[in-house]
This record gives sequence, C-alpha cells and structure tokens, in this order.
Amino acid sequence: MEAERLIQAGRRSLAESRGAPAVMAEAWQAQALARAVGGQLVRCGPSELRTDARGLSEIGAACAPVLGHPMVPVTGARAAQLSEVTEPGRTLAALALLLGEVGMALVGVACGTEEEGLYWQCIEAIDAVDESVDRVHGMLRRLAEREREQEAEQMRDGPYGVIRGPAGSRTGRP
Repeated sequence: MEAERLIQAGRRSLAESRGAPAVMAEAWQAQALARAVGGQLVRCGPSELRTDARGLSEIGAACAPVLGHPMVPVTGARAAQLSEVTEPGRTLAALALLLGEVGMALVGVACGTEEEGLYWQCIEAIDAVDESVDRVHGMLRRLAEREREQEAEQMRDGPYGVIRGPAGSRTGRP
C-alpha cells in the first residue's frame, strides 16, 4: 500500500483511539511506519535524503522497546503493508503531521496518568517522536533546497535549455 494511504489510516486510528493503551498502540504504529518510510527512502528515494532516511529508520528501531505494546503484535503493524513512497515530499509532510499528532496525544496521556511507569514511557516516546519529526523536517528542507536549485538552473539556462555558442560557450539563447 502507498505510504500516504497508510499515514492517513494512522491519523484516523489515532483520532479514534481512546485511553492510554490505544494511544500507545497508535504511537507504536506511527513509529513503525516512520521506520518503514525511512527504509523505503534509503532504498528508493532521492540520494540527498538517504542519510536522514537511514537515521529515521534507526530512530524507529530504537524506540520500538520504548513503545512496545502487548496489544500490538508485530504482524499487526500497518507499516508491514508499505509497498511504495510515490511522492517523497508529500509523504514526508503527511508523516510529520502524523508524528506531531502522536506527540500531542502522548503528552495528553502523560499528563493524565498517575502511573509513574506509564508517565516515563510516554516521555521517552515523546522524545523519540520529536527526534523522528526533526529527521523528517530535515528531509523536507533538503527536498526544498533541491527544488530551488533546479528552478534557479532552469531560470539561468532559459526556456530552451543550455545553448552552446561558438567554441562550446553557453549563450542561453536560441
């Protein structure tokens, strides 16, 4: 399944989740999806994203024990359905939105619990989500930079591309 569809499914499930166990399960699902998207971008994404994508994938792996939830078996992970990331920019923007919503939901759980273990589990999960969001924003910045560079190159080269004049000099004119 395409990444954006999985992200939308995650946002819907998070919005419908009630209670700490359900929110923690959705946080686990979101981090697993972030890990999968990172892995997909490492394999098939633009080269300038690969370092941050690898980092995103590693964050997702590192936080799995923090977010481990007995109600979410590994085989039940939405991320296992990921088949492609067709539009990296749109996917990353949607993932940032999902992760932000997860972070807010975790803050709500942390503030509403009197159980110390759950509180600290939420705090660690919030840290992992924040780190994932930072990686996603870094990748979005790189994509924006690449787009600006391509636009500047097109403006410099003109509507007909680079035209070679006498002795191979660039003229930019037909």
